[in-house]
Amino acid sequence: MAKIKIYNPGLLTTIQDLGRFGYQQYGMPVSGAMDSYSLKLANILVGNKASEACFEATAIGPTIEFDSKAFIAICGADMSPKLNGADIDMYKTISINSGDKLSFESLENGFRTYIAFAGGIDIPVVMGSKSTYLRGKIGGFNGRQLKFGDELLLGKVESSIDIKHISKHQIPVYKNHFTARIIAGPEVGHFTVSGLTSLLNSEFTLSVQCDRMGYRLAGEKIEHKLSSDIISSGISFGTIQVPAHGEPIIMMADRQTTGGYTRIANVIYVDLPYLAQLQPGDTIRFQEIKLEEAHNLIQKQEKAFNLE
Repeated sequence: MAKIKIYNPGLLTTIQDLGRFGYQQYGMPVSGAMDSYSLKLANILVGNKASEACFEATAIGPTIEFDSKAFIAICGADMSPKLNGADIDMYKTISINSGDKLSFESLENGFRTYIAFAGGIDIPVVMGSKSTYLRGKIGGFNGRQLKFGDELLLGKVESSIDIKHISKHQIPVYKNHFTARIIAGPEVGHFTVSGLTSLLNSEFTLSVQCDRMGYRLAGEKIEHKLSSDIISSGISFGTIQVPAHGEPIIMMADRQTTGGYTRIANVIYVDLPYLAQLQPGDTIRFQEIKLEEAHNLIQKQEKAFNLE
């Protein structure tokens, strides 16, 4: 089995798959990839199941050495990937030889990149997932982010790997401003007309108080009719909560399972990967759509995983 060694872990590199489902009733967050679209694309390029675990690198990519032949793919943020110091393509299957070293030079766009390995990563499955939940110190590699000197085994590749690439029209374009489409939340009636207008007509800035758990947005305050508090209720990826201070918070992959703040809206599923690629200081606007349209967009996206 192929083995890889971490020489530089980057800023924050963890192992993530599509998440840990079925345990939220016990208080266990789902976790998983912040950008599931990029994770799926990378896995498909190396012949894995779309749900296989990958490396998720934030802002600064890792440096990895391979001890034998392997195949990888890199999708998501462009961190200027290099193999033995030479530029390599993203969104394409890359053949690796023994002794090769993968590195990343600088962040060009986006914020999180995904590295898939043919055969997957050979680590234990915890509650049905390989995802790292950092606050709980479970899953992934010893429940933590990767660090210098870590060595990991890759899974066995059962068949030959074809060199593939993603069609250009399927490659996301990341910008510093994003308009996120939303559907109304369960407590939308708890807000004044002025508060709802603020949400839909204002521009918000992603504050430095953002991580895998949630994004706090700075901008025009969103006004409640009365209290911001509700009986603690379920939270999903993309739920927009508004505490008493009026600044919206978008719940992300490591979100808690329940929350006691009013839920004004939810970002639709297909826009979550673009949220994952925003950096502190980037700006967001919101556009309301109907639930049926959100469902149609999911179906369209699922049909779009076509490789050439």
